[in-house]
Amino acid sequence: MMNKNTVLGWATFIMILVGIGLIALGAFKYQEVAGYGFASVGIGFFAIAWVFNALKGRM
Repeated sequence: MMNKNTVLGWATFIMILVGIGLIALGAFKYQEVAGYGFASVGIGFFAIAWVFNALKGRM
């Protein structure tokens, strides 16, 4: 059975993977202005994952 902390842990892990993927797309595939957008969205995913990780154990 998955409780709230397990769900937040998995959400954090998935968001970190997506963030790494977006930053990698911005760094390696799109060398022009679009790369900055991908990288900034990836950093946003890291910020949301950090919030999810901080909420573990508090909800």
